[in-house]
Amino acid sequence: MGRILTAMTAALLSAGAAAAPGAEPAQQQIRQVVADISPQRIEAHVRRLVGFQTRHTMSDTVSDTRGIGAARRWIKAELERCGAQAGGRLQVAFDSHIAPISKRIARPTDIVNVVATLPGSQPQSAGRIYVVSGHYDSRATDVMDAQSDAPGANDDASGTAAVIEMACAMARYRFDATIVFMAVAAEEQGLLGSGHWAQQAKLKNLNIAGMLNNDIIGSSRAEDGTVDGGQVRLFAEGIPAVKEMSDGVRALVATGGENDSISRQLARHVKQVGERYVPGFTVNVIQRADRYLRGGDHMPFLAQGYAALRFTEPHEDFAHQHQDVRVENGVQYGDLPQFVDYDYVAKVARVNAAALASLALAPAAPAGVQVRTAQLENATSLVWQPNTEPDLAGYRIVWRATTADQWQGAQDVGNVTEARVKQSKDNYFFGVQAIDSDGNVSVATYPMPLR
Repeated sequence: MGRILTAMTAALLSAGAAAAPGAEPAQQQIRQVVADISPQRIEAHVRRLVGFQTRHTMSDTVSDTRGIGAARRWIKAELERCGAQAGGRLQVAFDSHIAPISKRIARPTDIVNVVATLPGSQPQSAGRIYVVSGHYDSRATDVMDAQSDAPGANDDASGTAAVIEMACAMARYRFDATIVFMAVAAEEQGLLGSGHWAQQAKLKNLNIAGMLNNDIIGSSRAEDGTVDGGQVRLFAEGIPAVKEMSDGVRALVATGGENDSISRQLARHVKQVGERYVPGFTVNVIQRADRYLRGGDHMPFLAQGYAALRFTEPHEDFAHQHQDVRVENGVQYGDLPQFVDYDYVAKVARVNAAALASLALAPAAPAGVQVRTAQLENATSLVWQPNTEPDLAGYRIVWRATTADQWQGAQDVGNVTEARVKQSKDNYFFGVQAIDSDGNVSVATYPMPLR
């Protein structure tokens, strides 16, 4: 944030200083953002969205009380209201395109995302963007049924409500990088809203440094009645399922770095930060892009080469997803608000908010990180390009055993662009992080071989 280097940060960053991954002091601003997340407001948002009866992509767009048109106008107005209360820095707009007839679109349809942008306050960082989303459309059993009630309380009013709450809580604060809060449309019709936005981001050469998707984050109760409100699944892609590998992916595979993709690195950071600021809550990194052969609004971002993750509750109850509202054999079906645990949604939202705040306050992940391989040696030498942030304080090398998923050790090396650690590249995976003068730490960058 451009402040004077503190004595504590200076001490931590002295060349050769030992550190533990995630040992930096908690930031008061992030603590406050997390504390501002309200389960009561989240519940009110979910019930308001359910009140539109259906939010199907091809439902009514004219009515003020029913259908997707009324829902998106309310979302936009709510974001504008809390943005104005926070000083007017939250820029809210519709992002729309016409989807042609396709397998799940019966007629040309206006697909409208609601996008709220909180611009970064540090010029050198403002072009770095973090995106968080939930989808506000809903569906009944028949994905083409635009007339029946489709309350969509959990799937995905829960994610949309969390995004609205995060935007309102975070709009009062300043962050170095830019944060984009999105309620996206037409997820149930084929990820159309998020797909269009991600495509346009790529065409505009936007620097999307990370994307968090919140979809079905509303229930702590499994279909067998078991209650588990202490964890969330975080899906993170490793090697993308493509016909031909890029040079970067090939280098990952050649060095055994399949678990060190940009999405896995982002997931490590989100887990570490989320568990620090939401004590007693576990972020389980699932080493898949999504649930088995399923998908969500983070997938178009992955397809464009961005780091993207999905939050989902630990145990889904399919009686309350994609179901016509009915009672059958004494069982209530339908995605209704009484089946949502609002305290649980708030915990997931707090993890998101802590991660977003941490990412947007920290420097960019170091670029051009490489490991020297010109000679046989048991130590490891790493090089990287310098960051450009004015409040940069230095860098940290992190490592873990080849059998470990999370970082296990760290060494602060000062404001340099080359460093050597005693651990062998044969036995450990490495990453390099950037640290600013307030102790905010970036995502780690995996080193490519320097021959």
